[in-house]
Order: sequence, then C-alpha cells, then structure tokens
Amino acid sequence: MSNAIYTMLGRQQGLMQEMQVVANNLANSSTTGYKSDRAMFGEFLVATGSQSSSLSMGGLAGHSFAMAQGALKITGGQLDLAIQGDGFFLVDAPQGQRLTRAGNFQISPDGKLVDANGSALLSAGGSPINIPQNASQIRIASDGTVSVSSGDGIPPQDVGQVGVVTVDQEATLVRDSNSYFSAPDGHKPAENNEIVQGALEQSNVSPVLEVARMIEVQRAYEAGQTLFEREDQRIGQIISAIRNG
Repeated sequence: MSNAIYTMLGRQQGLMQEMQVVANNLANSSTTGYKSDRAMFGEFLVATGSQSSSLSMGGLAGHSFAMAQGALKITGGQLDLAIQGDGFFLVDAPQGQRLTRAGNFQISPDGKLVDANGSALLSAGGSPINIPQNASQIRIASDGTVSVSSGDGIPPQDVGQVGVVTVDQEATLVRDSNSYFSAPDGHKPAENNEIVQGALEQSNVSPVLEVARMIEVQRAYEAGQTLFEREDQRIGQIISAIRNG
C-alpha cells in the first residue's frame, strides 16, 4: 500500500474520531453540568523501511474540555445545587472519588445526599452528608453549609458542608462519563465560588456551533474519500500499464 493511502487512512480515522466527539456533544447539549469536548491530535513518525524516509502520521492524542460555566436554570428544588464560579462537587463513585458539575441531588434510602447515579455527595472533610429522617426543610448556604429543621420549633441544625474542589490549571482532567471527571494529579479545596440552592447548571454546549463543526468534519471526510478513490484509480492505472506493457 502506498504512503499516500496510509496517510489518507490516518486522516479519515481522525475525522471519524472528531465526528464521534461532536456527536457526543450534541447528544449532551441538555445534560446537567456537561462540559463541551474537543479532540486533540498529535503527529508521530512511522518507519517505512531502511531505504526510505519516515512517514509523518497523525492520531488522537487526547481531549480538551471547555470549562466555561453553563447558564444556571432556576428550579426551586431544595436539593438542586449549582456552583457559581470555578470548582466541582466531589462524589464517592464506585470507581473512587469523582468530580462533577451536575448538582441534581436527592436523598438516598439511608439518608445520604447522593447524585443521580447514587454516588454520595462528600463534605469539605471528605465524608458523606447525612440528612435526618425528620428533616422537613433543608437549607444550603452559599458556602455549602447544610442546615435542616424539622418544623417543630427546634432551631435549624447544621449537618455538614458541601465540599467544592478544584484542580491546578496545568493538571489533567479525564472524563469518566458524561457527568464525571477524575483528577489523576489530585484536587484541592476551591476558592472564589458560591453554591446556589434551587438551581442547576446547564450544559455549556452550543448546538449551533456543534452542528457547524459537524458539517465541516463531514465535508472534510467526503473530500478525503474522493482523494482516496482517485489514488486507488491511479494505482490501478499504473498496474494495468505495467501488465499491458
């Protein structure tokens, strides 16, 4: 197979991977706390033999995420939380501690605050937040302090503080799912943010931009397919000329 075909195959594969990323963004344009994704490609060299130069190829090198805050949607729900500013909620997922911006929480049967996946929301100290069974009203302050009252004249009682964490700017974030990130380099308490009760952060995906990107990738793929077919015809013509010569 010619080097030109190898190069075009690599290009087409990269475009397919980019299309998958764009399609996933569009599919999650209404997912709470979702962050837009972009495929990042890198160059690498492939040996083509001792008698010829190496071949430059491209491949998927990683992902980058647009961490800009999405719009806040007011829901009025006691357990709907949004972070105004930087940072993530910290949850105890089955695979370990994970970071998320999805703040649609609920109370589990055993009284813990959990997210939509059943993972416990962790406090600033790294422990689950337990809500008493007799709690009739839950208030979460801007600093994350959770207080509950039973409505029987007893003053509100603080039961914990929602933890908000962040990562260093140069640290790596890995998407585990559409709502979870892991931080292999660790995390630390976040500053300069506040928690908004009764609101959810919407996805920061722009459907218009994603559709435009999808059309761009599709046209590039079609152009590559045309070049591939022309190269195939060229090689076929050379083989026929040699055979008939």
